[in-house]
Amino acid sequence: MFDHLLQDEVQDFIKGFQADISQLALCGSPFKNVTVTELIVQIQSRQKAKSKLPTWFNTLGIVYAPKLNLEQTSSELTAAYKQELIQGKTLADITGGFGVDSYFFAQRFEQVHHFEIQKHLSSIVKHNLAQLPKRNVTSHHADAIQAIKQQEFDVIYADPSRRHGSKGKVFFLEDCEPNIPKHLDYLLDRCQTLLVKTSPMLDLSIGMKTLHGVESVHIVAVQNDVKEVLWVLSKKEQKTPEIHTVNFTKNRIQKFQFSWNTPAEISLHAPQKYVYEPNAAIMKSGAFNQMCETFEIAKLHKHSHLYTCNTLVDFPGRRFTVDKMILYSKKEMRRGIDFDKANISTRNFPESVATLRDKWKLKEGGDRYLFFTTIENDKKILLICSKITDEI
Repeated sequence: MFDHLLQDEVQDFIKGFQADISQLALCGSPFKNVTVTELIVQIQSRQKAKSKLPTWFNTLGIVYAPKLNLEQTSSELTAAYKQELIQGKTLADITGGFGVDSYFFAQRFEQVHHFEIQKHLSSIVKHNLAQLPKRNVTSHHADAIQAIKQQEFDVIYADPSRRHGSKGKVFFLEDCEPNIPKHLDYLLDRCQTLLVKTSPMLDLSIGMKTLHGVESVHIVAVQNDVKEVLWVLSKKEQKTPEIHTVNFTKNRIQKFQFSWNTPAEISLHAPQKYVYEPNAAIMKSGAFNQMCETFEIAKLHKHSHLYTCNTLVDFPGRRFTVDKMILYSKKEMRRGIDFDKANISTRNFPESVATLRDKWKLKEGGDRYLFFTTIENDKKILLICSKITDEI
C-alpha cells in the first residue's frame, strides 16, 4: 500500500527536501507514481516529527500521516509521562490516532490494542508498528466503542477528537468524539482504570462535574505551555481527587501536588527580595493559595498571582530577584525607567503589555524583567527584576 512512498529515491527526496514547500506545490511531483500532495504530507509531517517524535524520525521505513494528525498526537515526552500513570497487562487505546501513545503504553503492558476508525490512518499505524522495535501492539480498523463490547481490559485510554463536524474545534467533553460522558459507565464496566486526555482549555471544575470516579488529574506542560490534562478514573470508592502538575523545562522537571478543593491559608505581603511566577500547569490548576502554605511565601495581592519572600526557594515556576519597585505614576515611572528594552508581564493590571510598551517606549528583550501588577491596598506598581537563570 505504501511501496511507492518507500522507494529509495522517493525517501531520499523527502529526507533531503529543504526548499519552500509552496515551490514544490507549483512545480509538481518529480515521480510518476507519487503525487505532489503525498510528497508534501510526508515532508511536512516528517519535519514536524523531528523534535516531537524522534523515535519515528530516526526509524527507517516510516510513513507519516497528514500534518494535522501529527499536531494532535502526543509528543514522546508526554506519552512517556502517561505510561507511568497506569499499570496492568492489557490496554485498549480506543482513539488510537498515529499510535504514539499506544507504542509507549506497550513498553509497560503485555498487550496493547490500537483502535482507529479512519482506515487510511489505521493502515499507516499498522505499517509503522512493524518498523518499530515494540511488537506487542495490535492495530484494529474499527469503531472502538462497538469493538470492545464483549471485551475487558485492565486499562482503557481515550483521547477524544476535539474537532466536531459542524462546530469546528471544541473542548467540552460532550462535543468531542467519542462522547466520553455519554459512554462513561459503559467504558468503566470494561476496565479497571480509565485514562482520559482532555483539552488544555477544559476547566477542571467543569471536568469534575462532567466525569465521575476521578482519582487524580495530571496537568502536563512542556516549556511552560500546557499540552495535556489527564484524568485517571475508576469504579472504586472515591476519595478527594489528587491534582498533579508537571512542567518539563530545559533543565529540570517542576512538580507540584495538592488535593482538590482542600482549603489553604493565603498570606499577603509587599514585594520582598525575591518574586515567584507560577508555571502554566500551576496556573491551570488554580492552586494559588496552596503555594503560600507549601513554600511559606506570600502573594502580592489576592488576585495577583505573583509571590514573594526573602528566602530563595525551589519553586515550580520562574524566580526573580527584585532590583527596584516603582509606584505606577507618571512622575515615578519617568524617573525609574532609564532603559529602552525589557521583557514585560502583567498580573492583575488594567493595561495590556502592548499598551505599556507603546506608552513607555520599551522594546522587547534584554535581561530586565518587568512585572506590572497590583499589591495590597490595590496599589499599582512596577517591579524591575533580574531572572534567576535555572528555569525555562
